[in-house]
Amino acid sequence: MQRLTCVFSLVALLCATGVAAQPSLLPDHFGPWQAEGQANLKSGPDLYVGWGDIPLDGLKEAGLGGIEQRGYKNGSEDLKLTLYRFKDPSGAYQFYTQGLVPEMKSAGLGDESAFGQNTGAILVGNLVVSAGPSSNLKPESLVELVTALKAKADATPYPPLRGYLPAKWRVWGSEKYALGPEGFRTAMNSLGLGAYSDLSKEVGFQSGAEAIVAKYQGTHGSGTLLLLEYPTPQLAERHLHHLEEALPASAKQAGVTVERKASLLSLVFAPSSSVHAQAIRDEVNYETEVTWNEPHQTMTDPPIFSMMAKIFIFTGLFLLIATVLGIAFGGARILTKRLLPGKVFDRPQDIEVLQLGLSGKKIDPTDMY
Repeated sequence: MQRLTCVFSLVALLCATGVAAQPSLLPDHFGPWQAEGQANLKSGPDLYVGWGDIPLDGLKEAGLGGIEQRGYKNGSEDLKLTLYRFKDPSGAYQFYTQGLVPEMKSAGLGDESAFGQNTGAILVGNLVVSAGPSSNLKPESLVELVTALKAKADATPYPPLRGYLPAKWRVWGSEKYALGPEGFRTAMNSLGLGAYSDLSKEVGFQSGAEAIVAKYQGTHGSGTLLLLEYPTPQLAERHLHHLEEALPASAKQAGVTVERKASLLSLVFAPSSSVHAQAIRDEVNYETEVTWNEPHQTMTDPPIFSMMAKIFIFTGLFLLIATVLGIAFGGARILTKRLLPGKVFDRPQDIEVLQLGLSGKKIDPTDMY
């Protein structure tokens, strides 16, 4: 028992050492910035300390695996970076979109980026980097940082749902992605749709559903589009009926409907008109295609001259072989008869001759050869 206890203690010590020895992802320097000291790494229970009023269930749902903080200096300027590492790009994308606000602008860094006056966020695979606050934050000074992180980030593709949102009329920075009920409730509350956050119970995240929501503002109206994607059309059809029953009466009176297109459900909340709601749906970048590729071969007839040449060649070859074999067989028979007459071929005791009996002379078979 004492030996077993020692073994478990050793394993626990090795695990703790492995966590503490986790390599830093933030570089020592990039561009004009130089690190001031070692990175501060957080993992395990420490990940969920110091978040204030932010719901921690959403971080666990997104798969937060580690936090790294490091300070940098460029002359008299200071910069603080915080790197969040998630188990996959989907969780990182959920965390990244939850921090977006319409006042931010894209900086063209990483896979996606958003910068305000003093802060910014960069999405790189399963990593999200928060920069600032800084009084003189320049996105172009972080290019080398993004290049260094891209080589270490998870290259798994982001959820396809991300590309279905229409770009036309969309209020940039309002898009929110959710891969679970906690992210869904946070997204709906941030867009002023808290009255519909309970729909998370009917969406079907336990069945593999994903959600993305964004605001739209056109010249003739507005609305908030919610897209729900399911693994199969059958699941989408099932949850369509659940959502229709769960929609509040006020939402139905306001013109909120659930429409299905293959495995995708769409809802437009607070539409200024049914016409504008349909116009937003028509811009969704989702197309279904059912194809069946049968195995086939591409064959073409050879030229007539090639066919005739092959026919003559193989016919002549057959005749040549037949002639050679015939001469060889006949020559071997004649040679054997000369060397061994009556021993192998045409032996008298094996030859039978039919007689008509017209004469009394008995036929000698050897007279025939």
